[in-house]
Amino acid sequence: MRLCIVSETWSPDINGVAHTLSRISYELGQQGVLVDVIRPRPRLAAHTTGVNRELQVQRLALPGYADVQVGLATPATLRRFWRQHRPDVIYLATQGPLGWAARQAARRLNIPLVAGWHTNFDHYCEDYGVNWLASTTRRYLRYFHNGCALTLVPTHLQAKSLQQQGIRDTHVLSRGLDGERFSPAHRDTQLRQQWGVNEHQPVALYVGRLAAEKNLTLLHESFQAMREVRPDIAQVIVGDGPARAQLEKALPDAHFTGFVGQEALARHYASADLFIFPSLSETWGNVVAEAMASGLAVVAYDHAASAELINSGYNGITVPAGNSVAFQQAAVALCQHPADYARLGRVARLRALEQSWKGIAEQFLRYLHQALEAHHAPASACRIRPS
Repeated sequence: MRLCIVSETWSPDINGVAHTLSRISYELGQQGVLVDVIRPRPRLAAHTTGVNRELQVQRLALPGYADVQVGLATPATLRRFWRQHRPDVIYLATQGPLGWAARQAARRLNIPLVAGWHTNFDHYCEDYGVNWLASTTRRYLRYFHNGCALTLVPTHLQAKSLQQQGIRDTHVLSRGLDGERFSPAHRDTQLRQQWGVNEHQPVALYVGRLAAEKNLTLLHESFQAMREVRPDIAQVIVGDGPARAQLEKALPDAHFTGFVGQEALARHYASADLFIFPSLSETWGNVVAEAMASGLAVVAYDHAASAELINSGYNGITVPAGNSVAFQQAAVALCQHPADYARLGRVARLRALEQSWKGIAEQFLRYLHQALEAHHAPASACRIRPS
């Protein structure tokens, strides 16, 4: 199998999509798959490691948000690359300009396409005050994905939602986890001392981009309410983005770390006690699984990874999506009961360890083979049945 992945983001970018694609490509390589990558040229000159071949295209950073980029390439450029290095299947991890050009080029060359649903672009329209674009965005996404053999989404709820929007052939591909990298074993007493707490004081943690789509107003309000009932609580915010300055002003006592490396991130998770995650913009949310694997009690909406992994009251706490009052109440109640959040965290790790990257990559490879077989099957053959 020769696979080409087309993505707007790749390691060393720090985000869930880049992490997911890097891990899957590594595992596929271990199984003998040749993986090529087409991606925007990184800000700092670098070549992707662990892949067979890559094509870097022009990069355009989004205005006001330099950490988010799109790739620009003509279909002709991509056709030339694929004529020289023809893949068996192409995986489109982006529906942006680069993904659209790749879709056109692949269809011209009659190469089967599999698409991934990694970003809720229609949700972002609401977060950034352009609701009028949401319906147009949904129509575009439906057209984009229905031109592919199948679309892979991370949760069953997302698959059902897309099917209701008219997107055909949706299948579930979950996300994996490295249970050795993210583990309670990395708890760091010195790090907790830097946060000004001892072993008996709680630490509430948030990890993610600091941007409007992450529902940071609710994070701010929840952290404030938690401090009112537990004045000794430490609050740690890992990540960066355009909303950081505003959030730092709203939470002057919180510890802001900016982006941290993987080793440091594992220590930050393991050294906390509660993970507070109010976002509704994720298609999955790797940070939820990472926090659970690190032994943290998670408070989140019943959405994306939280809906798949958390049995509320047993291995974490979830509340109905969008109920901000219930979310804040859950965070406030949990931070006052150390025995409860310790118990939830212990059971959370057991659930997170079920998410193996090797198993996810094997399932991904099966989907690629199904797409390839369907592409060469007679037109009268039945569609691949949704998962």
